[in-house]
Amino acid sequence: MEAPAAGKRTRGHSAMDFKSAATGVAAKAMRNELSNLVQTIGDDPADAADKKAFEVEMQSFFLLFSRYLTERAKGQMIDWEKIQPPTPEQVIAYTTLPECADPKTLLNKLAVLKLNGGLGTTMGCVGPKSVIEVREGMTFLDLSVRQIEHLNSEYKVNVPFVLMNSFNTDKDTGRIIQKYANHNIELVTFNQSRYPRVNKESLLPTPRAALEDKGGWYPPGHGDLFDAITNSGLVDKLLAQGKEYLFVSNVDNLGAVVDLNILEHMDKSQAEFLMEVTDKTKADVKGGTLINYDGQVRLLEIAQVPSEHVEDFKSVRKFKIFNTNNLWVNLRAVKRVMDNDGMDLEIIVNNKVSDSGEAVIQLETAVGAAIKHFKNAHGINVPRSRFLPVKSCSDLLLITSDLYLLEHGRLVMNPARMFLSTPVIKLGDHFKKVAQFQKRFKTIPEMLELDHLTVAGDVSFGRGVTLRGTVIIVANEGAKIELPDGTILENKLVSGNLQLTDH
Repeated sequence: MEAPAAGKRTRGHSAMDFKSAATGVAAKAMRNELSNLVQTIGDDPADAADKKAFEVEMQSFFLLFSRYLTERAKGQMIDWEKIQPPTPEQVIAYTTLPECADPKTLLNKLAVLKLNGGLGTTMGCVGPKSVIEVREGMTFLDLSVRQIEHLNSEYKVNVPFVLMNSFNTDKDTGRIIQKYANHNIELVTFNQSRYPRVNKESLLPTPRAALEDKGGWYPPGHGDLFDAITNSGLVDKLLAQGKEYLFVSNVDNLGAVVDLNILEHMDKSQAEFLMEVTDKTKADVKGGTLINYDGQVRLLEIAQVPSEHVEDFKSVRKFKIFNTNNLWVNLRAVKRVMDNDGMDLEIIVNNKVSDSGEAVIQLETAVGAAIKHFKNAHGINVPRSRFLPVKSCSDLLLITSDLYLLEHGRLVMNPARMFLSTPVIKLGDHFKKVAQFQKRFKTIPEMLELDHLTVAGDVSFGRGVTLRGTVIIVANEGAKIELPDGTILENKLVSGNLQLTDH
């Protein structure tokens, strides 16, 4: 490639021209590599459908990669000065929603989708996160199935239950869901896309073949929902069944249950997209938030925030709400958008290091960013009870405790608790994995009157322990604390070394 002639252009222009040229070269090289990957699937007629599906997937990836190159060359970033808090019309209060007048008619227009692409590795579990046991021997999936079954039975409707798997979770999930065969539920699964990781330096895909090297591929975030649900034919299938609305949520959010008032509001307001948001606390400072940007409602994720404004973004004063990732979408609108220009979702660049030590990037998108593509899209500020995610063993302790009761697969706050807020729980590294967690609690403590619990170091709990107020338990390095059966701790700091034995 020839260098620009010296002195002919201003420096800004020549730098821009160079970046444009480099972008063109990188895009062409990527296109060639992706074509080669497609050709690694043979021409056997038995593989024809797989080859076609893979080719469509690579085309979607190429569009995303091209957009990444263009944005990188232009140095496009969000203009912080244009960001305003959402207007009252852009986020409405849940308490203003009307009661649902005709649940049966509306439920027959609904399908429920859980994002089931994640593994349980951060909690020390093998396989899909959705099969971690969370309550009374039941998994996330069991609880979701029970909720939908109850809806179907109570209202005599058929709400299909859809799982969007990733290539990481598909095989295990397929095996596990066989146990629901005789349940009153129509269960549908499909896979989200599988995109190649990209070498950070060469900007070329790291895998050499379509069906090998699992570590060279990644699921590109839940923003891929719209491509995947369209390419799989599921949008058309659901529309043909008379379904109009899709309720989407993370499989590990136990608060994300079907809400008839939100469904009624969606139907009456003709909103094509609703995002459930809730008030931010100090625990949620990294969550995406809704903003007013040039008069349009948009999702702002922390990954899009310039480094000098990150503290602003985390502020509870300026950004008072965050996205729960409970979303309600009009299926006809999804079809219209995808049949026209498709989605143009903000790209999140995820820097990773491969198992071989190679610096790679993953281009990902967030499903909530689609809000800008839909008519009359807005947020609903919902009670905190609709956001009950299980990301760690601290969360697991909360939802397995007596703070919650189980009703038809739903977790409901125990009416005996005097405060509506949930306690803050911080368990240290000794409780990081589910197996460690289970070993350190003989039974789950009674926590109805707990406000705050911090546990650090080598601590274990006997049977029938009661925790009230603020309890801090710290076993120093090399020390061990074993709380005997029946211990009651109220507003206590326990530290040092404690082993009580019965005589």
